Amino acid sequence: MQATADLTNHFLIAMPTLADPNFFHTVTYLCEHNQEGAMGLVINRPLDLQFQELLEHLGLETDDPDLAQLTIYQGGPVQTERGFVLHSNDGDWDASIQVTDNMVMTMSQDIIEAIALGEGPRQYLITLGYAGWGDGQLEEELANNAWLNGPADAGIIFDLPVEQRWSAAAAHLGVELSRLSTDVGHA
Repeated sequence: MQATADLTNHFLIAMPTLADPNFFHTVTYLCEHNQEGAMGLVINRPLDLQFQELLEHLGLETDDPDLAQLTIYQGGPVQTERGFVLHSNDGDWDASIQVTDNMVMTMSQDIIEAIALGEGPRQYLITLGYAGWGDGQLEEELANNAWLNGPADAGIIFDLPVEQRWSAAAAHLGVELSRLSTDVGHA
């Protein structure tokens, strides 16, 4: 059996033909990929939910009105009631997974409290839910041309407006999505 390439710290960019409503025109940042499967966070699916509402749900508050209006994202269709924070590696939080030297994913409330107090990481994206694939599932989807994949870029995650992330992630790989055919077939 062929070894699986590790796609941790890669983008999965939904092909224009991917019709699954959970992933239509999405960019997913892969936080973990191994022989057991993959886990990632969709970075371009804003929810109609602001940070203030999340804080109220957790019994927390912030004095920063700009922070209160921060958008929360739909990280994927799995465990949509659970929060995940993708962030720069400049703090020490409970329940964190070190993705790279510069990127961490944290699943504990202490980081939300720190962000609310203005003491959080320098860069972050807050999601509810995550995207997950079982053993071999992602590889099968890649073989079926559901996704483009390639190395991630933190600037796309943290610095670009949400509506530009899908095309920018593809452009980062040298692909212009508008030039891809929507016809499916074999040569």
